[in-house]
Amino acid sequence: MKIDETRFEKLLENKEYIQLREDLIQMNAIDIAEIFDEIDITTALMLFRMLPKDIAVDVFSYFPADKQKEIIACITDKELQYIVDELNFDDMIDLLEEMPANVVKKILLNSNYEERKLINQFLNYPPDSAGSLMTIEYVDLKKEMTVKESLDHIKEIGLTKETIYTCYVTDSNRKLEGLVSLRKLVVSEENEKIEDIMNEEVIFVNTHDDQETAADLFKRYGFLALPVVDKENRLTGIITVDDIMAVIDQETTEDFQKMAAMSPSEEKYLETNIFTLAKHRIIWLMVLMVSATFTGGIIRRYESVLQSTVLLASFIPMLMDTGGNSGSQSSTLVIRGLALGDIRLKDAGKVIWKEFRISIIVGLVLGAVNFLRIYYLEKVDFKIALTVSMTLVVTVMISKVIGGLLPILAKKMKIDPAIMAGPLITTIVDALSLLIYFYIASSILVL
Repeated sequence: MKIDETRFEKLLENKEYIQLREDLIQMNAIDIAEIFDEIDITTALMLFRMLPKDIAVDVFSYFPADKQKEIIACITDKELQYIVDELNFDDMIDLLEEMPANVVKKILLNSNYEERKLINQFLNYPPDSAGSLMTIEYVDLKKEMTVKESLDHIKEIGLTKETIYTCYVTDSNRKLEGLVSLRKLVVSEENEKIEDIMNEEVIFVNTHDDQETAADLFKRYGFLALPVVDKENRLTGIITVDDIMAVIDQETTEDFQKMAAMSPSEEKYLETNIFTLAKHRIIWLMVLMVSATFTGGIIRRYESVLQSTVLLASFIPMLMDTGGNSGSQSSTLVIRGLALGDIRLKDAGKVIWKEFRISIIVGLVLGAVNFLRIYYLEKVDFKIALTVSMTLVVTVMISKVIGGLLPILAKKMKIDPAIMAGPLITTIVDALSLLIYFYIASSILVL
């Protein structure tokens, strides 16, 4: 159920808090968090305290970091401790990573030794590692257990775990030995041993593996959860699909920002300071602005060619734009292929050959259409029409090959391929297209 906005405002205005509480209880925690995020902190805090404690904890976990900080600043230590105790472990770690040092210190002081040890361990993992994403709330079974014992164990602890659909089999030293699905347990005989039905071919990640590695495994195998082990193959935690979806969303956003020549930012657009947004954009724009001076240098070098045939200048924007767009098309597809694992570094030759053949077809079609357009419709001189069209063919061919090759080179150099897309390719192709244009013009028009 989702409360009607008008009804919510009316109940709030009339101070019908009992009915408002009943309506909120029927809602999904995500929707409640969204409503609370849009109202003032005083009202949000009042309604937050009206909620049953278990629902309040769920709602809190869906608040943006800024709203969580506001709530924490207004609640008592006892209320804060209850929230921390009831949060899923991975949500608690996410909370601590966003909180100021004094809040983290307060939480740690109210935690027992084992909790403090775990919290410090998790906070020490690199920010974008698999370890920073995982939760310790998984179902752990032993291979000596029977199916009946395992199901009884799941019934006993299941509500406190992040997921029960995949259970992990470990030995006495927590070393990962296998896994078994809940479906397998349900359809197996009660007296069967776990070691007889478990899958020993387990795909896992290491605590220090990059989060993109985990995301790739989720996409490739369609997992609901993925085990995380330390360097001694001991099960440390699991990553669930809801956490990895956030990573995929974050990585996609970063790629879009890099392709648009912006520094990546995890903050929401409307909540980000204008100076922060300006800083993220201006650095790359300055780099591209400086690199674009090469284009101006080429034009100045061939100034005599332009002066002798002024009409040539009118075709420069079309040639540069078409070349840049052609390169961006190729780079976008190659970057996607690299991200999905469809294209690997060893496929560089195949990519270049494929883009070269595509560029011939596209270049010849565009060149022919352009020649007919400017020669027959615009009545431009034959040699100039030929010059422009030949340049267009060569520019498209070169830009498509460059657009396909640069992301692979970036991957080889361990640079994010998205950086090589869009504006950077356009800048390179602009300079090359001008060089080709003036060279062909000088040759055909004998200038």
